[in-house]
Amino acid sequence: MLVRDAMSTVVLTIGPAHTLRQAARLMAARRIGAAVVFDTDAGGLGILTERDILNSVGAGQDPDLETAGTHTTTDVVFAAPSWTLEEAAEAMTHGGFRHLIVLDGDGPVGIVSVRDIIRCWAPARRHPATLAG
Repeated sequence: MLVRDAMSTVVLTIGPAHTLRQAARLMAARRIGAAVVFDTDAGGLGILTERDILNSVGAGQDPDLETAGTHTTTDVVFAAPSWTLEEAAEAMTHGGFRHLIVLDGDGPVGIVSVRDIIRCWAPARRHPATLAG
């Protein structure tokens, strides 16, 4: 199975000036765990995850003052839609992260997460009686 088969095509793109609270609200509304941060001044894409927001709040920082740009990971590993899920899982394991921005051509076309991969790899739901055997 390929990344294109598992990825979410709901890509939230925000700017570096968004506050962490704004980013969290947008992510929560879309039920996603990461946002692509597009910074024209820095010349590229980064990623802001729910973990980045949690770490900031846990450190006592004010989510209304902290910006996405300050907490964005810019050293990003990108996936291609044609990658296998094994390649994506290997990149995540090697890098210690749970989301990959999927690029095709000039921009992001999706995000694939550990959860997306598990959904594809997990067996289909079975009747509980068949699990006991």
